[in-house]
Amino acid sequence: MTFRITVAAPFRHTRKTGMRKNELVYYYALDRKWMSTEQANMLLRRAEEEKLIRQENGIFSPLFDISGITIPIGFKPTSAVFEQHDPSAELIARIAKAKNQDETEVVAEMNRIIRDRFDGNLLPVAALVLLAKKEEVSFEDLQDGLTRSLEKP
Repeated sequence: MTFRITVAAPFRHTRKTGMRKNELVYYYALDRKWMSTEQANMLLRRAEEEKLIRQENGIFSPLFDISGITIPIGFKPTSAVFEQHDPSAELIARIAKAKNQDETEVVAEMNRIIRDRFDGNLLPVAALVLLAKKEEVSFEDLQDGLTRSLEKP
């Protein structure tokens, strides 16, 4: 959630629906002093990759409802906003929490589904989604990332 707050912050504070890249970098690096200009550029690239913002004619705009984002007083993003997000690991953690199990047990169950029910002809991401549905674990917010992980680089 910190990543979404960080992406939404300049739009919320300036009350703009679109901003140029230099305005966003200025906001993150110079106005708020949250990060360096290189980190701000990296943040914008990652936000585009995760489909949180889009760039059109040099203007960045959010692809999610920023009105629902509350920015806490004194908010400052941690270095976690620069870490690559692994949607599969997140889903494994959610399933483990829902089942009150260790993550290794969830991975073992995922492997059993692949081996026993699909004769090894199922990708791990698909097995995780089946397991999440079976356990009624929400994964809709991870769906885009899970789909992207299936694409060949």
